[in-house]
Amino acid sequence: MPLCWGTCEAINASAVVEHLLGARPAPGAYTPSPLLAIRAETRMKALSPMDQTFLWLERRNQPMHVGGLQLITPPPDAPPDFVQRIAERIRNPAEAVPPFNQRLVQRFGVWFWTEDEDFDIEAHVRVLALPRPGRIRELLALASQLHSNHLDRARPLWEYYIIDGVEGGRVAVYTKIHHAMVDGVAAMRMLMRSMSEDPAARRLPAIWAKPLDGPPATGYGLYAALTQAAQAAREQIGGVPFVARELYDRLKGGLSNGDLASGFLAPHCILNQRVTASRRFAAQSYSLDRIRGAGKAHAATVNDVVLAMCGSALRKYLQELDALPEKSLVAMVPVSMRRDDTATGNQVAMLLASLGTHLTDPRERLEAIKRSVQGSKDRYAKMTPGQILTYAGLLAAPSNISLATGLAPHFQAYNLAISNVPGPKRPLYWNGARLDGTYPVSIVADGQALNITLNSYADKMEFGITACRRALPHIQRLLDYLEQGLSELEA
Repeated sequence: MPLCWGTCEAINASAVVEHLLGARPAPGAYTPSPLLAIRAETRMKALSPMDQTFLWLERRNQPMHVGGLQLITPPPDAPPDFVQRIAERIRNPAEAVPPFNQRLVQRFGVWFWTEDEDFDIEAHVRVLALPRPGRIRELLALASQLHSNHLDRARPLWEYYIIDGVEGGRVAVYTKIHHAMVDGVAAMRMLMRSMSEDPAARRLPAIWAKPLDGPPATGYGLYAALTQAAQAAREQIGGVPFVARELYDRLKGGLSNGDLASGFLAPHCILNQRVTASRRFAAQSYSLDRIRGAGKAHAATVNDVVLAMCGSALRKYLQELDALPEKSLVAMVPVSMRRDDTATGNQVAMLLASLGTHLTDPRERLEAIKRSVQGSKDRYAKMTPGQILTYAGLLAAPSNISLATGLAPHFQAYNLAISNVPGPKRPLYWNGARLDGTYPVSIVADGQALNITLNSYADKMEFGITACRRALPHIQRLLDYLEQGLSELEA
């Protein structure tokens, strides 16, 4: 008979496990042991511990999805109803492939991906239009509003908006996807695989209809999830003594050397207050050749110059608000640990970098940043990937406590995240439509009211600034200050 919690009949453990896993054996059928039932479950793919973290940290005021805003020029032969035709063409639910047709389920406190048998493409792909004249200002305001809303956990965790009416005859696409599904590198790989460098290429599928390359997926079922968790725990626990010594050395070095971000000495400032669910997004492109030229002139990498631009911009912004700390701000810079060709999940560690915001001279600021970044790189060079993840987790512990509880800790690891994602080196097209720009939209949370994420695209470096609208005013001014910071280094 069907399993019913209201009956007084005895229910064996195997039946309970089968019920929790979603299986419903026929009356009188053989019921395997609970362990066999766990092993037999193959339709669910367990999320990694890092991926699950983004689900646990999510609260009403801090949604944990990332996004992207793309500007597209239709092909020269595009009909007047180009947007409507594209929308009709890509709204085919049968074309969706994992992870885009998978939703969340939870078993024994563990999150899994499983195929959504009621997948509805209409709930994910939507068409909007800007009011005339369709300025970029209105587009950014719309992206800010869309990014403020949570994704529905009852459905696959992504949404795709086609936005018509952008000035210059262009079309915009805003996409958001939960961070539990992808990190920045994985999202960029998805975008690149869905497009072509050939403007004449046609019949390209939508991003959710493109099968992912790379090694076959592993980690299906609760048994596999527990096995992977135990293995990861052994690796990280085994490296704790070494990591603890490195952490102590870094803290001691940070106290004696202001260029080294220790992990616990980031100054408190207005960037580190609680946030609301309201978001503000600003974006702009800068010449990659100019950034490379500045780096060459100062024997610095592109990433060093980007951090120096951010340090200069933040110094001016906080000075304008009379809120510049005496000590330098510290940035958390994500570092990809992806060693394979997979395009889902999160494989990210972090390094901490001083931004030199306490320094007036832009050249001194850049040199301080170079020393700080190199110190983190030298430390990671002595570690295994597992030790790096453990070390990064301990560094981020104070900020993670704030994210999980909403409480502002007395000590904090960093003031903001600055992420640089490598993108395509040549222009891309989708069925003849040219991708003019792609701007990342990221996460802000309690204690982290500002996020700066950028990606390269062809000959440009494209910055996306995401902030809590109520916590930080006038963040669009940071775009001008970034330009000024680059000009200072060029001069």
